[in-house]
Amino acid sequence: MVTKKIKTAVFISGNGSNLKNLIKFSRKKMSPITIVLVISNNKSAKGLKYAHHNMIEREKFNFKNIKTAEKKSLNILLKKKIKLICLAGFMKVLSKNFIKKFSGKIINIHPSLLPKFKGLNTHKRVLESKVKFSGCTVHYVSSKLDSGKIILQKKVKVKNNDTVNSLQKRILKEEYKIYPKAIMKILN
Repeated sequence: MVTKKIKTAVFISGNGSNLKNLIKFSRKKMSPITIVLVISNNKSAKGLKYAHHNMIEREKFNFKNIKTAEKKSLNILLKKKIKLICLAGFMKVLSKNFIKKFSGKIINIHPSLLPKFKGLNTHKRVLESKVKFSGCTVHYVSSKLDSGKIILQKKVKVKNNDTVNSLQKRILKEEYKIYPKAIMKILN
């Protein structure tokens, strides 16, 4: 039985390692998604190269004027019949209006065990707080930053000799595992 895959867009701002991972996942037979669009607020985001190499349409919008960028994004999302948006290192906050239009269809990966350490500089703040565990969370996007309903989390032990870089690398490995699992969970 072949089920039709759900048209998905991925929003990125940087290296796109989670994007690369999601593209790999989307190509698997059991994957419920097909990535048909990548949107970035950064025209030099490395992730755009992955999209190009994988023949996925790319759009770059300047989010300095958020209303215009969101309007353009919305138009292309509707035109392409996108049913799921995955934020993967997208460093802009989407407006309430935009989120409402895609309610329950936008998910994000965050490098902490939410609700702890919302926002930026997560690993640095984790290390400064001397907590024993950090991790990553896939959650629905709501109008409050990093506050939507949690889909899946993975705990990572913070080591005594951890640096921002070493902790980030270990957590990223777990992000690659739980993002696809979270997608499977919500779409199956």
